[in-house]
Amino acid sequence: MSTISQFDFSSDYVLEDERVILRPITISDTEQLVQYVQNEPELWQFSLVAIQKPEDLKGYIETAIQGRNDKNSYPFIVFDKISNTYVGSTRFYDIQLGFETTQLGYTWYSKKVWGTGLNQHCKSLLLQFAFEKMNFKRVEFRADNNNKRSIAAMQKIGCTVEGVLRSHLPKPDGSRRDSIILSITKEEWDSSVKKVLQAQL
Repeated sequence: MSTISQFDFSSDYVLEDERVILRPITISDTEQLVQYVQNEPELWQFSLVAIQKPEDLKGYIETAIQGRNDKNSYPFIVFDKISNTYVGSTRFYDIQLGFETTQLGYTWYSKKVWGTGLNQHCKSLLLQFAFEKMNFKRVEFRADNNNKRSIAAMQKIGCTVEGVLRSHLPKPDGSRRDSIILSITKEEWDSSVKKVLQAQL
């Protein structure tokens, strides 16, 4: 039996290091995160989902949890040990166990932790879990091709740019998004990316 088949969507996986704790998100976490809808609307500039009020965030979290129930995604809430607060969320999605691949995204953090290294800690935990615990062979990332900050952050941790899907997805304003695709393979993780990322912690 391969390691990948041991991924259990019903298990509450908790990933933790000295900086962050990632645990499965629950609907009650809406209360922990709603402040960012009210106080940091710029976080949702590149979101494919219109999030402008608390009800939107609740729907966003409900969709994430439903993905876990449907066994195609696994969402986390992010707790920052330094500020002692919940500061965002992220998730594995488009999980394809038969192909040993997943996407990692729907990631956002409060502006107060931008540039503090929190993202590197989260990605280190998530990628180690994906490649070393669940034995995925590929982790893919996608973003709005105009979201230069997000793209730079993904390249910093070692992602390789693969290309751009033009006019890929509809945006809340009715226009369409060009999506950039990046990835990390198991071989790249083992040979270089893990070392590069851990050096940034």
